[in-house]
Amino acid sequence: MTRSGREIELKLELDPMAQDAMKRAGAIEGFTASKSVTKTLQSIYYDTPDQALRKAKISLRVRKSGKSWIQTAKLGTGVMGGLSSPIEAEHPVKSRALDFSVFEDRDVSDKLSRVIDDAPLQECFETVMKRTTRELTRESDGTVIELAFDTGNILAGSSSHPLVELELELKSGPNQAVFDAAKALLKDVPFRFSPYSKAERGYRFAEGRQSDEQKPYFAEDITFAAGSSVELGIRDILRSCLTQIAENRLVVLASEDPEGTHQLRIGLRRLRSAFRLFRPALNPTTAAPLDQMARLIASEAGALRDLDVLVDEIVTPLVERAPESLSFDGLLENLKTSRGRDTRIALVDHLKSAEVNAFLLDLAAYTEGRGWLDPENFDQTAILAQPIDIYSSQALSRQWKKVLKYGKRLENLSIPERHEMRKAMKKMRYGIEFFGCLYPENTVKPFLKRMKKLQDIFGYLNDVAMAETLPEKCKVRGAKALETSQAIGFVIGWHEAQCQSKWQHAKGYWQASRETPKFWT
Repeated sequence: MTRSGREIELKLELDPMAQDAMKRAGAIEGFTASKSVTKTLQSIYYDTPDQALRKAKISLRVRKSGKSWIQTAKLGTGVMGGLSSPIEAEHPVKSRALDFSVFEDRDVSDKLSRVIDDAPLQECFETVMKRTTRELTRESDGTVIELAFDTGNILAGSSSHPLVELELELKSGPNQAVFDAAKALLKDVPFRFSPYSKAERGYRFAEGRQSDEQKPYFAEDITFAAGSSVELGIRDILRSCLTQIAENRLVVLASEDPEGTHQLRIGLRRLRSAFRLFRPALNPTTAAPLDQMARLIASEAGALRDLDVLVDEIVTPLVERAPESLSFDGLLENLKTSRGRDTRIALVDHLKSAEVNAFLLDLAAYTEGRGWLDPENFDQTAILAQPIDIYSSQALSRQWKKVLKYGKRLENLSIPERHEMRKAMKKMRYGIEFFGCLYPENTVKPFLKRMKKLQDIFGYLNDVAMAETLPEKCKVRGAKALETSQAIGFVIGWHEAQCQSKWQHAKGYWQASRETPKFWT
């Protein structure tokens, strides 16, 4: 078989037991499925000593299936939101040795020749997998998708590492279909968007960089390619938000690390801020459901995060500062019970749901499938084609005006208005983090530094406002009622005194932020 063209694949990772159960499952709603076929695949990956192919986002392999060998070159091997769409050239060969004479696509062979030049090619690593495939046909329109369950190992030298992956490859029909099939297949089974191709996994394992540990995921810096348009900016920012949300969802499900909850909420807030910063360029109809679900999950994550802050940052630090006669045992026990019994369970149950799976897959489809396009907005094309640096200046100016509206009346703001100013500053900060790479670092840092000091004060004010709700949160009866009430009184009194002291500095920090040159103008 000879094949050349662009493939569309959605790559997902599941718990091995969940994948085995899914492999044995029967019908998939909305699709008919062929009988499953299982094969053993041995793939040998090649590169130059300095990994010229990897650097050019090319993978070159020879794969054995049964008694047949297939040589494959994939150009453009990056994976975003689990979606991979490389150009693929596939041809039969006689053995595991490479044979460039079989390539029929001149563009592919020319590209390989330019990248490899005169460098020698060597075997880098292997994958050995059992692949179980089924062909899915959508009943409504005849769309065809190949579903593949891969279970095996990466081999490099004498070491091996397990590899478990689910792939949905579009054979015919619209790209959206692979996300629809994933929703129907997964239902409420938690998953991870594969961040790497099998080739990249092999390279990372060979370098000792493969890890199964699920750690809180902090958003990486966003860097736009030279000459990026608004549309490419939207895509890159949404990709960043999706990765942060999807990765930290798994952290929350796997552990009680409070940083996982914190980073999940930040990812959701960044997403909602992105929708607002790019509102003039988006179709409001398609963005609204995603924004609403992000708001709901953020609210649930926020409830748990608030209890984490109360326990770890508001109450516990005062244990050493309080008089010895004062006991915090009842208060901390009450808060920790509430955190684990009710709030955390509610968040985890929702994060395990089919609704959240659908949200993540819909966000991925929106991001990779240009879901923001609005056929009724005749000005949208011009906005999307605009250079991102021009748009960013306008977006940051709009957000700064919202901050300025509250800042002008800083000393007279009510408690609710302080909260609104805090939210406006957070959106401003996310915007700066989104667009910061477009401006000289030495102009961005001074402004961010002054904004952060002001944000810290407003954040502390919000935490103290939460502390003032402790009497309602901790209605303790019995032997520990008195000691808990006394501890609550001490916590509120101590932090309110601190709050008054810190608030005195707010005006100075605001003035410094206001006077710092606006790097985007």
